[in-house]
Order: sequence, then structure tokens, then C-alpha cells
Amino acid sequence: MNIDFNKMNGLVPAIVQDAVSGKVLMQGYMNEEAFSKTQDTGMVTFFSRSKNRLWTKGETSGNFLELVSMAVDCDGDSILIKANPKGPVCHTGADTCFFEVNSSKTGFIDQLRSIIKDRKNNPSDKSYTASLFAKGINKVAQKVGEEAVEIVIEAKDDNKDLFLGEAADLLFHYLVLLEAKEIELDEVMEVLIQRHAQKS
Repeated sequence: MNIDFNKMNGLVPAIVQDAVSGKVLMQGYMNEEAFSKTQDTGMVTFFSRSKNRLWTKGETSGNFLELVSMAVDCDGDSILIKANPKGPVCHTGADTCFFEVNSSKTGFIDQLRSIIKDRKNNPSDKSYTASLFAKGINKVAQKVGEEAVEIVIEAKDDNKDLFLGEAADLLFHYLVLLEAKEIELDEVMEVLIQRHAQKS
């Protein structure tokens, strides 16, 4: 990454985003040393302007930010960090420094969709997902039907763990079906958005 640390006297803003939820967690500053330490340790490290030293987030609280990825913006003077937070991010105890709740895991669906797409485009003999694609659309659709029946059966009982398992199976196979049909989940979301707009 070509980062221009000279533009702002050796520091660039670093925006931290939850790798799963997509929520913006905080913003700090990095110099070249903080950037390198983050890469080397896998723990997000900033340059503290108040302490005038490197500061690894969580070094006191234990609420570290585990690095997932880093990207630089088009001007080379701002860093986007995707991380997995290990506890509240803000020193106030809030989930984020912007006082937003960061409890949703639905952003993982996009990661799962990418994995499913990769299994289709780069099949492996060891991949269950790739084996579904290899069997064709009828088999994929059949699996969705089977999982739908199973979740209905579990819905009639009171075993939450079994119901969650069937719900996860249904969602996974539904995403596989969309990929087999070459339909993006965003297209389905757009139908729901339009329906909502018409009713409101």
C-alpha cells in the first residue's frame, strides 16, 4: 500500500470498521511505525498524540482489535482497517466511539456469499458446497426444500438449539440456490425495499 505519511506530518487517520457488522468502531492516527506494528502483530496499534507514543488498542483494558485487513484510500492519506473487536471499543464502555450498538452479525452473510461464490468458481473435491453445484440446480433446490420442511418440524418443538441449526442450514442452502441461479441477494433485497416503499 502506498501511504503518504508526509502529508500530515507523519500521521494519517485510521478508521476502524467491524469486519463482521460493518459498523465504524473508532478513528485514530497511525505513523509508519504503528502501521508496521499492526501488520506484524495482528493487533491494531495507533500513535497516541496525547501520550506521544505507540498505543496498541486494548493494552490496558484487554479489549484488543484483531486485524482482519487494511486498505488505503484513493489519495493515499487515510487507512481503513477491518478488525474483530474483543470487547467494547470505546473507553466509556460503549460498543463504538460513536455510541452505536454493535451487536448485529448479519454482515457475515456477505462473507459467506463470497465463500459460496468462490466454491462455485473454484471447486474442490473436499468442498460440500462445490459438490452441490456439481449436482446441478435440481439438487440445490431440493436441498432448500428439505431444509424448509425440517425447520417447520423443529418450529413445532421447543428445542432452540435444533431450531437454530435448521435455520442456519436453510439460510445457507438458500444462499447456495441464489448463487446457482446467478441471482445476487441484493436483488432480493431490492424487491423487499420496493414492497416496503409501496406500503409506506
